[in-house]
Amino acid sequence: MNAKLTVLVLCMAIVFAGCSTVPERGESRNVLSAQVNEAVAIFKEKDPEIKQFFDKSYGYAVLPKVFKGAIWVGGAYGKGEVYEKGRMVGYCDMKQATLGFSFGGEYFREIIFFSDKSDLDAFKAEEYTFSAQATGVAATAGAAAKADYKSGMAVFITTDKGLMVDASLGGQKFKYVGNIFLEDTTIKK
Repeated sequence: MNAKLTVLVLCMAIVFAGCSTVPERGESRNVLSAQVNEAVAIFKEKDPEIKQFFDKSYGYAVLPKVFKGAIWVGGAYGKGEVYEKGRMVGYCDMKQATLGFSFGGEYFREIIFFSDKSDLDAFKAEEYTFSAQATGVAATAGAAAKADYKSGMAVFITTDKGLMVDASLGGQKFKYVGNIFLEDTTIKK
């Protein structure tokens, strides 16, 4: 068991160390943008009420593909795009560490909505961390109608693939990098 844990921790360290927040090639940026648009479409299909968050939020971050894996100790990594008033303003990545009863692996999608400018600015400043108490709403029909902002943000998650048994504690850490490519990309509402 200790050997499996050691291998898992080393693999996660290698993955996290080699990941850049900003896709370096234009092709990679285009792929990420396509994945973001697909993720938004999936969230809207699963729960059309989520449109209200796109309409009223000052900004949002979309992480279209986050991988989470664990054997007692776990981690997750994903990257995405950040929008302010519907316009793409930068990139973000998320790293998560967990400890507890967890086994398996899964891919999920995550959208974080920010209620106003100060909440988005806090996310964009240095590195932003969610505590273990920050919870996401599973994207299902009608869930967005009942959801509201907590501490200036609303988080929605939908599982893509995988199987995970998880009763662990952890937090998510985000890094933001402004759009250095000055592309005017907007998400289709």
